Amino acid sequence: MKFTAELLENVKSRDDLFALAKEHKIPIDKTIKKLKYEAELRLLQSEFVNLQKWIAEKKKRVAILFEGRDAAGKGGSIKRFKEHLNPRTSRVVALTKPTEVEKGQWYFRRYIKVLPNPGEVVFFDRSWYNRAVVEPVMGFCSDEQYKQFMGQVPEFEHLLYEDNLKIIKFWFSISKDEQKKRFDARLSNPLKRWKFSPVDMKGQELWDRYTHFKEQMFSGTHTNFSPWIIVKTNNKKEARLESMRYVLSQFDYAGKGESGISLLPDPNVIMRYHRSAIQIDI
Repeated sequence: MKFTAELLENVKSRDDLFALAKEHKIPIDKTIKKLKYEAELRLLQSEFVNLQKWIAEKKKRVAILFEGRDAAGKGGSIKRFKEHLNPRTSRVVALTKPTEVEKGQWYFRRYIKVLPNPGEVVFFDRSWYNRAVVEPVMGFCSDEQYKQFMGQVPEFEHLLYEDNLKIIKFWFSISKDEQKKRFDARLSNPLKRWKFSPVDMKGQELWDRYTHFKEQMFSGTHTNFSPWIIVKTNNKKEARLESMRYVLSQFDYAGKGESGISLLPDPNVIMRYHRSAIQIDI
């Protein structure tokens, strides 16, 4: 049985809806989960508005890096992070492939130009870590360029740390089967087909090679001052909520916790990289 206009006519509240569903044995588990997700998301976003105000007032600089395999949910998470923020003090950076001029410059130069200004938070939809995974996997850089990057990036990030720029590095971890499902969903949806690129097509074929370079990246660039935070879940909504919780937990901003929602991330989803940690995208 399904809800009808006649059944819903006297529904005045959410409790009425639940009671009606129970009386007529109408399954609403998915609806309840969606409502809970949307309620939590709104509260976390309200907390993030307070955090942004504090960042602006205190002239802090915050860079949040979103990394992960193709279709891991980076863009969707960034969208929810930024949805209600003041655009004057928040930006999304998603750089395209370097120009011929940029190819002749120091690799980090084009990223330095888009780092956050005082009072600003910047969301990187992929970052300088393209050279750690995607570029060597796809043959877009030489072995020498890769080795040079891996040697320089901890020093680069330490300079930023010493200059009081807060960097949060997320890796969104999904399984191979989940990636395949998301690729198929993109191809079947004309509104999302633009997201699927030739590089994406290689994602499944080169899975093990991606894994190798991902592990090399973690091992060489996970530091106390700039750790990798793994978001380990195949559930997009869970990844969004828990990554938001983690960011909020890292700052003591004015009005923190006023929404009443928990700002403690689930340790089964959010964890610092560790060589012995079980991952789902191996």
